[in-house]
Amino acid sequence: MKSSSALILSAFIAIAFIFSSCSSWNRTTTGAVIGTGAGAAAGSVIGKTLGNTAAGAIAGAAVGGTVGAIIGRQMDQRAEEIAKELDDVTIQRVEEGIAVSFDSGILFDFDSAALRPQARENLRKLAQIMSEDDETRLLIVGHTDSVGDENYNMRLSQRRAQSATDYMISQGLDRNRVSTEGRGEYEPIATNETDEGRQENRRVEVAIFASPEHVEQLKADN
Repeated sequence: MKSSSALILSAFIAIAFIFSSCSSWNRTTTGAVIGTGAGAAAGSVIGKTLGNTAAGAIAGAAVGGTVGAIIGRQMDQRAEEIAKELDDVTIQRVEEGIAVSFDSGILFDFDSAALRPQARENLRKLAQIMSEDDETRLLIVGHTDSVGDENYNMRLSQRRAQSATDYMISQGLDRNRVSTEGRGEYEPIATNETDEGRQENRRVEVAIFASPEHVEQLKADN
């Protein structure tokens, strides 16, 4: 188990990576892709659309240098592909990874972990894209707002993350490439004092980053 000092260090590393290089796309129902530069996006990444767990997973997998630059270019291409195929999601390029954030209102009914039809289509497309290679790993993280019992919210977030994971695996994604975590109400990206803020906090995130095997192969080649 990590010590508290190690966890604090990981959080600072995650923040440093996010501020050093990030961009975001917001895929709307009309199919438009909206991009922002690193300076404009950095604050919103931390404060609005990305939880610490997803950010930490991406930051922890970063290697930097020539290999990191290669991975970054590969992730640029993947992010653009995801943005073209998925609807109603927020897609962010964060250092050497990608964060895909789904509004839980799109994925699930209130207080439910059963996937809606539109959610299945988005997750099917994401699973198909990510199955095109074995160079990446995925972490799927569920979140809730702070309404209700925190232990119940933790279980609900875990069930929602697992539901999304199970469906993607059923669509052909290798289960060995995916891990799942629920964070309950502990990583809000907006205030829980308003309906709008609570809706933002009810979400599922997918962190996408290079596999250790891919990193080692790139190191050997470069």
